[in-house]
Amino acid sequence: MKLFEEIPHTADWSFRAFGRDLRELFANAAHAIFAMQGARADDAANEIERVIELNAMDREALFVTWLSELLWLQEAHREVYTHFEIESLSETDLRATAFGKPRVAMDKIIKAATYHNLKIEQTQDGWQAVVVVDV
Repeated sequence: MKLFEEIPHTADWSFRAFGRDLRELFANAAHAIFAMQGARADDAANEIERVIELNAMDREALFVTWLSELLWLQEAHREVYTHFEIESLSETDLRATAFGKPRVAMDKIIKAATYHNLKIEQTQDGWQAVVVVDV
């Protein structure tokens, strides 16, 4: 199963993330935002772990909050995250660890994850989410 695919969008960027379950969907959406930015890490540096605990009023809000938190951490610490362990996930709560390294380069910066055209749905093959991000 592919992790994500970019979707053409007139002004911003859009992508569709995939996952066999919701944990994998959240992780693959996170992977998408760093891959789409062309973010590159200092491979010689030690790996960094960031524990993330979030809550929101529903699944869609939690999804946007998750991506927003990763974007904030990226800017606040100048880091690139390459893999994600979703330890617990409910409709309103998430606990995860993002693993990464210091950032050395980035082609383009995603400013924010948005609710515009956001769609999270279960399919025959698992879960998918359509996301528009502001660049």
